[in-house]
Amino acid sequence: MDRKQLEYQIAELKMDYIRLQGDIEKLESTGHPAMIEQAEQRLANMEVQLADLNKQLAAM
Repeated sequence: MDRKQLEYQIAELKMDYIRLQGDIEKLESTGHPAMIEQAEQRLANMEVQLADLNKQLAAM
């Protein structure tokens, strides 16, 4: 994977992360604890992916 592809993936993942944070706020206001937990787990997974992609980018 080249630098441009990595940067694109990072940007896309960041946008998804922000969108999911907004979704969690909506879920909190409507009281769906099981769905909030799932969304928070997805956020944690995204954080791991972002860290991995940033390491790959830094290694280039």
